[in-house]
Amino acid sequence: MKRPKTARVSSSPEKIPSILNRIPDNLPSLSRAYLLTRRASKVGFDWPDLDGILKKLDEEMEEFREALSLRNRKRTREEIGDLLFVWVNIARYLKIHPEKALKKTLEKFIRRFRYVETGLWKKGKSFRQSDLLEMDALWEEAKKGVRRR
Repeated sequence: MKRPKTARVSSSPEKIPSILNRIPDNLPSLSRAYLLTRRASKVGFDWPDLDGILKKLDEEMEEFREALSLRNRKRTREEIGDLLFVWVNIARYLKIHPEKALKKTLEKFIRRFRYVETGLWKKGKSFRQSDLLEMDALWEEAKKGVRRR
C-alpha cells in the first residue's frame, strides 16, 4: 500500500507555492491588482461587505493626508499606491474591472478636453491666452453636453 503524498514544508518562504504565482508580473498594475485580489478573495481573504472596504478607504485617505502634511514624498507615493489598491478592491467587489472603468473615464476626459481646446480655438485663443476660469466654463459645458456654434 502506498503512503499518501503530503505537502512538503519548505525552509524558505520563497519556495512555498502561492496561489498568486500564476498572475503575470507584466500586466498593467490595475489589472494585476484586480486579479491578485480576486484570487485572494476566492480563498476567503476578503472583506465581508463593501462597508469594510469603504472604512479602509477612509483609513488610507487619512494616512495619505498625513504623508502630505509631513511632505514625505516616499510615504506619499506609498499612500497613493494604497489608495489605488483599495479602489481596485472596491471595483472588484462591485464586479467592475478597474482597467475598463479607467479606460472609459479617459475617453470621457479626452472628449471634454477636446471640447475645451475647440472652444478656445473658435474664440481665436490658445491655452496661454486663456485662464482656468474660462477653461473650466468650457469644461462644464462639455459635461452638460452643450453644443457650441
